[in-house]
Amino acid sequence: VQLQASGGGLVQPGGSLTLSCAASGSIFSINAMAWYRQAPGKQRELVAQIFRSGIISYADSVKGRFTISRDNAKNTVYLRMNSLKPEDTAAYYCQMFVSSELGLGFKSYWGQGTQVTVSS
Repeated sequence: VQLQASGGGLVQPGGSLTLSCAASGSIFSINAMAWYRQAPGKQRELVAQIFRSGIISYADSVKGRFTISRDNAKNTVYLRMNSLKPEDTAAYYCQMFVSSELGLGFKSYWGQGTQVTVSS
């Protein structure tokens, strides 16, 4: 299973970006999908996650500004980021818990990261 993240870039404060992460390979089912971020010199932190059941949670720092969504038919998770701030600057990583066959458990997979820089 491979995860390919895209959509990062340079944006001015107050701007918007949408990140995408698509999974490919041997996939039977995907439970949780999530976005993390890691700024230089800081630990990786959970930004948002969405379960197959539809349950969603966000870090307090992004509530009201970021929206996570998923397309199960495309095995893809999105992160719409509005009202971006300089402190949102980080490498953003997607994570998915994937089961490759009926009856098998879920394993964690990570994307390669996409850089988001918020600066004027």
